[in-house]
Amino acid sequence: MDNAVDSNKRLARNTLILYVRMGVMMVIGFFTARITLSALGVENYGIYNVVGGLVSMFSLISTSLSSSIARFLTYGLGKGDMTELRRVYSVSLAIQIILALVIVACAETVGLWFLNHKLVIPPDRMYAANVVFQLSLLSFVMSLLSTPFNAMIIAHEKMSAFAYMTLFEAGVKLLIVIVLLYVPGDKLILYAILLSFMGLATLALYCWYCRSRFEECRFMVVRDRNMYGRIFSFAGWNFIGCTAALMNDQGINIMLNMFFGPIVNTGRGIGNQINAILSQFSGNFMTALNPQITKNFAGNNFERTYTLIFKGTKLSYFLFLIISIPVLLETPRVLAIWLGQIPDYSVGFARLTIILSLVNSLSNTLINAQLATGRIRNYQIVVGGTLLLNLPVSYLFLRAGCAPAVTVAVAIFISQICMFLRLWFLRSMMGLPMRAFIREVYLRVLMVTALSLLLPAAAYIFMDSSLMRFMVISVLAFVSTVVTAWFVGCDASERAMLRNAFHQIRQKLLRS
Repeated sequence: MDNAVDSNKRLARNTLILYVRMGVMMVIGFFTARITLSALGVENYGIYNVVGGLVSMFSLISTSLSSSIARFLTYGLGKGDMTELRRVYSVSLAIQIILALVIVACAETVGLWFLNHKLVIPPDRMYAANVVFQLSLLSFVMSLLSTPFNAMIIAHEKMSAFAYMTLFEAGVKLLIVIVLLYVPGDKLILYAILLSFMGLATLALYCWYCRSRFEECRFMVVRDRNMYGRIFSFAGWNFIGCTAALMNDQGINIMLNMFFGPIVNTGRGIGNQINAILSQFSGNFMTALNPQITKNFAGNNFERTYTLIFKGTKLSYFLFLIISIPVLLETPRVLAIWLGQIPDYSVGFARLTIILSLVNSLSNTLINAQLATGRIRNYQIVVGGTLLLNLPVSYLFLRAGCAPAVTVAVAIFISQICMFLRLWFLRSMMGLPMRAFIREVYLRVLMVTALSLLLPAAAYIFMDSSLMRFMVISVLAFVSTVVTAWFVGCDASERAMLRNAFHQIRQKLLRS
């Protein structure tokens, strides 16, 4: 097991690689979203959002298994058992192939019925919606089969390869939407066709890389029922949490369609997209951090595991907060600059979804730590069951006549409850000090958030709406968040760790 210094160096290097990737992907994502909305139109964008979401509904089992596969691969690397790792890889690939066949069968029966009899889609677009459904299903299967390869790359912490491959996907998506502008025909169908070809190319790329770089990526027939049982048992309980996550996303999306039609799905889709771009600021750090949490737990290095959880939670939150404050205050201007037009409901959805992601960022390391333990039955019953309340509670509010964005407000409240439940369970699972987390992480990020908002909010209130105000708010948000996080959010050891990380990054940049 690497010592803490080597782990910190690797974490800093991988984080730097992922942030370079993020910068490029943000530029690409900016143009991709704008051109896609322009090429498809508001209605077609909403139809693709909800039909693609319907296909995702059939990923319940696969999502839970994907998390299980990633956990077992990373845990195997932490133990250093290459024979076991090859067996896990082979079992994982076999399971994903079987799952793909099962999901296709379910989608072609239950999914088609729901699409044609329950979703609110204009009659003249039903044919296009059915074609999109089939092509989205093909894209989903390609993504499903890529999961073991993706998990292997992250488990090995090969973040440069991960960055190149995701940049390839982003570049192809940009090329696709440019093609939409110039090729005649049904834009919605063409978009789905091109995305399915991209999924096939991505799968081939992942397969080639893993087979050429990792010796354990050689398929072998494994007849060990115990191994299949362990993965399926882990996935079975993880199924509850994955169901809750999917219901909170695509279940709400479909429910909004049934209440309000595809225009609301467009607003929610835009809100989710701007949030996804912002989330990369903390998501890149978490991608680099999560394998270390699992490996240190597998090596029984619990103190290092606790350190990674505490410091990782705070740093990922602060990274997200820096970019979130100006977007929260100036959401209409950001959407106008970004898209050229502001779809109905998108401002409210964007603001609340960003707040939800800030709240959820406090749980990201806790979720990964929970998966690392492998003891998830009671955890998933309680936490997953609580998350599932989002759908019925949101339904009651919508039936009472509330605005569509109330669904996100409900999710924010439930997410806070679940964070405390996760802490309570991890205290018994791995001895995580719950009170220390609340004192050193939760209360500190609340103070940093409140103090960081003061100057940007004052500029928003006292300045007239203009591009200058947006620029002033952005600068104030960056400065106030960095200063407050440094002096209020971080303790002395964390400041020393950050100084060391900045020094390593600067040295690496000077050598390059």
